[in-house]
Amino acid sequence: MYFKSKDISMYYEKYGNGKDIMLILPGWGETRKTFDKIIEYYKNIYTIYIMDYPGFGNTKFPSRDLTIYDYALLIKEFMISEKISNPVLLAHSFGGRIAIILTGYFNIKIEKMILMDIAGIRRKSIKRWLKQKIYKFRKKCSVFLPKCFRKNYLKRLKNKYGSTDYNNLGKNMIKTFTNVINEDLRKYVNKISSQVLLIWGMRDIDTPLKDGYFFNKKIKDSALIIFPYGTHFTYLEYHIQILSIIDCFVNNT
Repeated sequence: MYFKSKDISMYYEKYGNGKDIMLILPGWGETRKTFDKIIEYYKNIYTIYIMDYPGFGNTKFPSRDLTIYDYALLIKEFMISEKISNPVLLAHSFGGRIAIILTGYFNIKIEKMILMDIAGIRRKSIKRWLKQKIYKFRKKCSVFLPKCFRKNYLKRLKNKYGSTDYNNLGKNMIKTFTNVINEDLRKYVNKISSQVLLIWGMRDIDTPLKDGYFFNKKIKDSALIIFPYGTHFTYLEYHIQILSIIDCFVNNT
């Protein structure tokens, strides 16, 4: 199924017919298929909605740059269109950025959220700053290379200094990716009034555990569950344990 908003036709799938609704917001580059085990477990309890973001899965990327606010607005419009009110929201990584804006900026009422290894904090370390400076300097120097060597040189630079997510992008999505990761969402976190369950892997190097501690401190009604051997994908590595934890959280009134 598709939801149309301006120049974006967002693909989504709907499972189950439960009275309560679960809205799943995947991470960057993930699709609905990543959450098969969660969907299979909950589809007889909830009506579940999950989508492919622009540029991933079955949703084409528009001919313009997007910001994190564009992504969040798209989900907000989708919720209005489908009459999704006060769902249980489950988000991973990039999906957490959208969840923060939905609740902390758009002030959408969501009683319970499960946020797993989420993004949203921008930290510019000295190491990262230095890598960016070296990359920009070497890129400028490439103009002095013969044209036949320049393309291959720039490709090697990109592979060496870019992140994995960045290097996997096409040209039309690079500016969007930069827009997203450069937006620091800490200013909205203390405005979240939802009950929040934070799930984190201690070995997460993409969104480190200190981010989890920050969210736990700033979100008034929150709890943080840490998996000592978990990485950025705890929901895949420990899905049985996590489903039990989510059950306790959503059923605790």
